[in-house]
Amino acid sequence: MIKQIHLIYSGQVQGIGFRYAVLEIAGEQKVCGWVKNLDNGQVEIIAQADEEVLNTFSQKINQQFFNYIKDFKIDWLPAGEFRDFQIKF
Repeated sequence: MIKQIHLIYSGQVQGIGFRYAVLEIAGEQKVCGWVKNLDNGQVEIIAQADEEVLNTFSQKINQQFFNYIKDFKIDWLPAGEFRDFQIKF
């Protein structure tokens, strides 16, 4: 079933290629949505795919940036209307 997650990452997650790595992981996993830096130093992600794919997606991000992520929050939402994955500026 298609679902959507809202992720907020905190720690040293800006200025290290985090958004571009998330974009790459999203492409590999066929995830739609977006990623953007927030003014408070956090990174926000909205991602949409099958629930199993979203679990893999977030696990890959957490594994790749284990040393940089201090905390993350995940909320599950109903599916929205996304056709691709992009970096928002």
